Amino acid sequence: MYAFAGLVSLVAILQSPQRWSDPSPHRVQFVTVERDVRLEVLDWGGSGRPVVLLAGLGHTAHVFDDFAPKLTKASHVYGITRRGYGNSSHPESGYNGQRLADDVLRVVDVLGLQSPVLVGHSIAGEELTAMGAQHSNRIGGLVYLDALSDPTTDWSDYNALQQKLPPLRNPPPPPLRGETNPTFQARLEFQKRGNGFSFPEAELRNVYLALPDGRMGLAIPACE
Repeated sequence: MYAFAGLVSLVAILQSPQRWSDPSPHRVQFVTVERDVRLEVLDWGGSGRPVVLLAGLGHTAHVFDDFAPKLTKASHVYGITRRGYGNSSHPESGYNGQRLADDVLRVVDVLGLQSPVLVGHSIAGEELTAMGAQHSNRIGGLVYLDALSDPTTDWSDYNALQQKLPPLRNPPPPPLRGETNPTFQARLEFQKRGNGFSFPEAELRNVYLALPDGRMGLAIPACE
């Protein structure tokens, strides 16, 4: 009986999806930016002036998994997953531009980075602008990657209109040939065919849940 149970367990292990491991050469650490709020910080290593990568809205620092290593010959490269996304804390508040910029400054302080260059995409422009306006003596430069946002802009009317839209929570990934839950690899191939490039697999795995069979599940709830 025990031998049979052991055989069943072995078969279950062999049939289960192989555990995925992030191939990007980074070290993962967490930095506390305020009480009960920790941010995931990726460290790809390298030498030279520190560079801090800030992702666009809806993404984590893992979106830079393929890009960041290309910078390590000239810089020590880091990436920050902002609050509300991926493995960072998901508090109920703290998503205005000022607080997000304060989070970046806190990471810079905790890591002891001297005159880092901040590189941001999309909505990260808001954090870049705030850091440049308030802490220019603490940074070595700002690089806007298709990113521009003024934290002093009043978005009240726009936000009020947005609140009237029906909420869309946890949307499933786009279907591939009729599949509701494609494999991560199929999704990457779909992106490459459609866009000419694909996100790093780690980014998808930090944005979507993985089902027991290894396929993509619903989007991980994000806070904004």
